[in-house]
Amino acid sequence: MLRLFAAARRPALSWSLVSPRSTTLRRQEPRSGFAMVATVDSSDGTSTWDRVSTGPATYEMYSKPIKKSPQDDREYRIIRLENGLQAMLVHDAKADKAAASLDVAVGHLYDPDDMPGLAHFCEHLLFMGTEQYPKENEYSEYLAKNNGSSNAYTGTSNTNYYFNVATAALPGALSRFAAFFHSPLFAPSCTVRELNAVDSEHKKNHQNDVWRIYQVNKHLSKEGHPWRKFGSGNKESLSRVGKELKAKGLLESHGVNGNGVLKTADGSLATTPSDSRAASPAPSVSSANSELEGDGGVVGRETRRRLVEWWSREYCAGRMRLCVVGKESLDELADMVASLFSPIPNRGREPLHMINDHPFGPQEMGTLVSVQTVMSFHALEVSFPLPYLPPLWRYKPASFLAHFLGHEGPGSLHSYLKQKGWITGLSAGPQNLARGFAMFKVTLYMTPQGFEQYETLILSVFKYISMLRASEFPAWYQRERSLISATRFRFAEKRRPDDYAVWVSEHMAWPVPRDLVLSAPQLVQEWDENDPINGGEREMREMLDTLTVERSRTVLMAKGEEYERVRGKDLKWEKEPWYETLYHVERLSEEFLRKANAPNDVKELFLPGPNEFIPTNLDVEKREVEQPMKRPFLIRETPLSSLWHKKDDQFWVPKAQVIMDIRSPVPNSSARAFVMTRLFADLVTDSLTEFAYDADLAGLSYYFGAHSLGLYVTLNGYNEKLHVLAKHVLERARNLEVRSDRLDVIKDQAKREYENFFLGQPYRLSDYYARYMLAEREWMISELLGEISTVTDEELETHIASVFSRVNMRMLVVGNMYKDEASRLAQMAEDILRTASIPASEVVERSLVLPSGSNFIWTTPVPNKEEPNSSLTYYIHMGSTTEPRLRASAALLAHILSEPAFNVLRTREQLGYIVSSSQWNLSGGGQTGVRVVVQSERQPAYLEQRVEAFLREMYERLGTMPDAEFQEHKVALQKRWREAPKNLGEEVNRYWSHIEQGYLDFYRRDNDADLLDNITKGDILTLFRSHVDPSSTARSKLSVHVQSQKPRPAKISVAAMEAFAKKVADRGYTVDERGWRDALTADGDAPLNKFADYWRDALLAQAAIVPAQIAQALTTEVPALLEQYPAADDGKVVVNEGATFVQDPKAFRASLEASERPHPLVEWGDLPTSRF
Repeated sequence: MLRLFAAARRPALSWSLVSPRSTTLRRQEPRSGFAMVATVDSSDGTSTWDRVSTGPATYEMYSKPIKKSPQDDREYRIIRLENGLQAMLVHDAKADKAAASLDVAVGHLYDPDDMPGLAHFCEHLLFMGTEQYPKENEYSEYLAKNNGSSNAYTGTSNTNYYFNVATAALPGALSRFAAFFHSPLFAPSCTVRELNAVDSEHKKNHQNDVWRIYQVNKHLSKEGHPWRKFGSGNKESLSRVGKELKAKGLLESHGVNGNGVLKTADGSLATTPSDSRAASPAPSVSSANSELEGDGGVVGRETRRRLVEWWSREYCAGRMRLCVVGKESLDELADMVASLFSPIPNRGREPLHMINDHPFGPQEMGTLVSVQTVMSFHALEVSFPLPYLPPLWRYKPASFLAHFLGHEGPGSLHSYLKQKGWITGLSAGPQNLARGFAMFKVTLYMTPQGFEQYETLILSVFKYISMLRASEFPAWYQRERSLISATRFRFAEKRRPDDYAVWVSEHMAWPVPRDLVLSAPQLVQEWDENDPINGGEREMREMLDTLTVERSRTVLMAKGEEYERVRGKDLKWEKEPWYETLYHVERLSEEFLRKANAPNDVKELFLPGPNEFIPTNLDVEKREVEQPMKRPFLIRETPLSSLWHKKDDQFWVPKAQVIMDIRSPVPNSSARAFVMTRLFADLVTDSLTEFAYDADLAGLSYYFGAHSLGLYVTLNGYNEKLHVLAKHVLERARNLEVRSDRLDVIKDQAKREYENFFLGQPYRLSDYYARYMLAEREWMISELLGEISTVTDEELETHIASVFSRVNMRMLVVGNMYKDEASRLAQMAEDILRTASIPASEVVERSLVLPSGSNFIWTTPVPNKEEPNSSLTYYIHMGSTTEPRLRASAALLAHILSEPAFNVLRTREQLGYIVSSSQWNLSGGGQTGVRVVVQSERQPAYLEQRVEAFLREMYERLGTMPDAEFQEHKVALQKRWREAPKNLGEEVNRYWSHIEQGYLDFYRRDNDADLLDNITKGDILTLFRSHVDPSSTARSKLSVHVQSQKPRPAKISVAAMEAFAKKVADRGYTVDERGWRDALTADGDAPLNKFADYWRDALLAQAAIVPAQIAQALTTEVPALLEQYPAADDGKVVVNEGATFVQDPKAFRASLEASERPHPLVEWGDLPTSRF
């Protein structure tokens, strides 16, 4: 996948133009001015590296200890192989999952100018087999059988490949992984498939405003700058060079020997292995399995040749940084890495190539860019060019400025604009765009009224910056930031190992001493007040001085009709070439520049005060235990609430997590009631912004939101002041005063969110509809949308009172809180809510159950008429999760189906970029099944046929599956269930699902893992025959077809084209067999218009030899060939035989029976005594 660059600061809203991630800076030496080129120096003297030559390969070991958190019980070592590859080795004695990540310091900015997307294409094709492991899905299959998974992404300046796997399987996984970087096959037969995958990924993003605006920003960069490149790539961008060369007759011998065998990446003549080219189940009549099938003809071969050429030049060991997390000792990990990764060649390339030239030049700065969006929202983003940020890692001046510009407390820009009714959110911070340059961005999410005042909002940003320039900054501001970062670093909890490995491998490219690789990105140093030059403040002041209107670019974002409403119809729109996004560029006027440069005159703007939420008591009483408890305990129960609690006995951090589920029959009693409940929750959050912001900065956060049974309150972070935040949240909720001006803003925001849902990815729509049709308490978004506009202040206040009139609460407290503290918290919640109680059994969540022997299909159009993709969600019902053997068997079957579904439906059949098969638990958690989702340009009815062909194939595969392979699947699932939680959040999630659903089956994972030992292959085959096999008369199945409204071109199959070519030859024409195949069959079935154009030209070229009437007669035979040899996706409506088509979803839901009411499966007997 292609990844957008990372941002610095958390977004103010759930929707953001960029993905948030912290970004930091450091300048190496004093300068008289803030330069745009940052020095990069990560050198550690040769004396800090010790040579090791006792293992299978010689390497150097970094001799200094790696600075880590005192809480971190892992061991670290950095080694450097003789080929230049650096590796961070992480020994985790407690690990039950291993991982690795390799980061290559080459991304899409390093694509050849004439072949955009080549780095991304490389990321895709690299995985298609190696000389040591030629089977194309060997890697993914090995991981799946060992409780693992993998992924990769292409960034601007790096490409990252990573996986996780069971600890015992790390050597095998690492062996397969390493081979990708020294002996990939880049299998010729996979060329077209992976070109299609890249193309499908681009089309998936084509209607996504994040990608569209991102590319407009790149497009409007300095001419010739690498930032302008189209990093995602598509089939056209990757094939254009080959097509042009072919048109000039220059491709006949490229990459092909006289015998027609293509070369592999290292220049050998090995053919694509036969076992990597298994046919798809139930192939169409046009399918073939020749060696050159899928190589794309001369055009595809040229693209692959260029890829191999590029890879051979750019993928250099000196550019690679590896992180491996495992249970093995550091010496064992070092020997493993040295042995497996030393064969990667060092090609003498610059290890960390810098692009110090910023994409913003004089023509790009001082401009306003208006961009038309697909979704309905209003935003503006003010951007300023910055140098590369990591060299400024000590004091992080850009993040210091972000602290003020992004603040949401009293006196902030956010508070001022929100009180005006002009914005709903604000985010600010630095972003590393690439290795060599960065950007500082201030993003405002505007109301419609704010959009009308967009010029005033832009000026307000510069007013605040002017206020900052005129302000004194006492050193305690930086001291607070340093203290917060040090506390966060000290008590950092473990993450999933692959997430951690990715973070480490990425940050190994930072220009910091190797012993500070873990700490430098996370810690902030205090200013040295005795050093005015290098003490930190001057660095910040110099950066602040660069944030001027003359050096800025503002991007305004809204739908086209909004521009007409506010700016009239006179704007002249241009079109970005890859996404066809409409934009307009204009220079800021001299008058505007004058206003933006004026001193601040807004008295409501002032600097924030000290943060009262910074924790001071970080004590943790550590009680050594032989084995952490695997469940919470019921320590308090009243008519109003039940409280489950577990004192932390494994992570030992001064943190806690609290969940309060406030249930009532009122909040979701109707679509209108649910809308009002949602508006109420949003208003509570809106009203708490200023108060809660400092808490969030200090590591204490909350969520208050509506759900199908009522309201959620969650709190997490440092436990010392958690009760203070809880008290404020609950009191605000109980005593909220509905203000009409804020209600109008919140209603508009909710309305746009619902409207925009319909413009999102089709697979999200089909999944949503499938869940809606099988949930007892659910409303169509269209129903909710119809209620919003008419909700009044008075009606909402009445509704809030009704919600709190009778409730029942389920609570969970886990972490550094004793049971008496948790009990006081529960009592406080009851006292604040002041409500009557209802029985817990009165408000529960249930699903709707499909009848046995059913086959339902519901079809609905994709609302966005420009969306080319359709989607299928295909659900097969398995049964009740309260039946242990059925539950475990269904989970095992879902696990077995997962990897082959991806391999067949996406990799081989190329149905689309989004393909997934997984277990699906329905609402309430009492019922389960298997769900397959496919998003594709092909029609959903055809996708359903391919899914059912896959299922029939899987039955045969299950029947012939060796016992050893079946056992591997069982062991992989057992390992997944027996994995320990990695942090407090994971532990809480495991407990909460059982409390929320009411089954209280806390030992389910372990019990089901034990149960797997007694489940046989025969059991799974029986389950498959009765519940999954499309021919079963007992199975229960529902599919949702979300159909694109964008017409697809008619296709002609390869078999029909072959028959036509034979007819042409029989009529006396000379047929260029290789020529027509290269021109038409690279993708298999060809567009009918492309087929017609080719043969028209070919026949006309021989008009002097063969009479014209023969050519005319040939064209009349094409319709019959289309009927005789139909294309897999010929544009005709596909009929799914034997299905019952749902006409009215509401009536369909009403016809289904609800699942049984949830009840505890275990009586724990905790009260009146408990462990703590």
